[in-house]
Amino acid sequence: MDIKLIALDLDGTLLDSQKRLSDRNRSVLEECVRRGIHVVPCTGRIWGGIPDFIREFPGIRYAITTNGAVVEDVKEHQIIDERKLTCTQALEILEMAQQFHTMYDVYVNGEAFGEERFLKNLESFLIPATLQGMIRATRKVVPDVMEKVRQLNLPAEKINYFFDDLEERARAKKALEARGDVVISSSFTDNLEINVLGATKGDAILRLAKHLGLKPEQTMGFGDGGNDLTMMKKAGVGVAMGNAEEEIKEASNYVTASNDEDGVAWAIEKLVLRREG
Repeated sequence: MDIKLIALDLDGTLLDSQKRLSDRNRSVLEECVRRGIHVVPCTGRIWGGIPDFIREFPGIRYAITTNGAVVEDVKEHQIIDERKLTCTQALEILEMAQQFHTMYDVYVNGEAFGEERFLKNLESFLIPATLQGMIRATRKVVPDVMEKVRQLNLPAEKINYFFDDLEERARAKKALEARGDVVISSSFTDNLEINVLGATKGDAILRLAKHLGLKPEQTMGFGDGGNDLTMMKKAGVGVAMGNAEEEIKEASNYVTASNDEDGVAWAIEKLVLRREG
């Protein structure tokens, strides 16, 4: 395989269940960088919400964030490509949230905004304990998210809905899909992540590859959740984690070990570095 770009989801994929980067994964990524392979974080997070040990990883120059809404040269601080909800779309989707029992937040201009009434009660919306600290640390608290969006009057990268009831989640998903102008995905069972059409991880990988002069077949994507499905379908090689949802595994070219078993390193060693043992 002539892989020149490896796109990596973080939570549930590159990072273990405690949000750590294992020594083995680190070593393999360092070897990829030495060989001139682009190692690209590919996440639903904003760049500022990515752990410092990833942001400061030697050799990482490009990042795909907010599910593909932004493709950035993080070394030069230049946006290569962006696909965002208009301010009007964002306000409409936040207004829709009022119809459901949901917590919501919004990403605008590389920042995440949430309301204190929600951030104080994350456990009420079935958000995994391992994510609660990250969410609180990366959200800027505002009195009213909708009012903040109006004040900024800027396009939005992504909107999140969080639920405590899966039937309510299904109802909201149906209403959002009926709009026809957004793509809806999830990074865990109880949330919905809303992006504009074209803002997917898979599409973003192909746009970055084109920018770098690479062929689609020279790309590899790793993932575990619903917002990684397009990576499995559009990257040259899609690798699902052992802990991935069944839909992700079925769409992938390969299934590796879990995120707690150095699955990223295992697959890269076998498929890209051609190590045995």
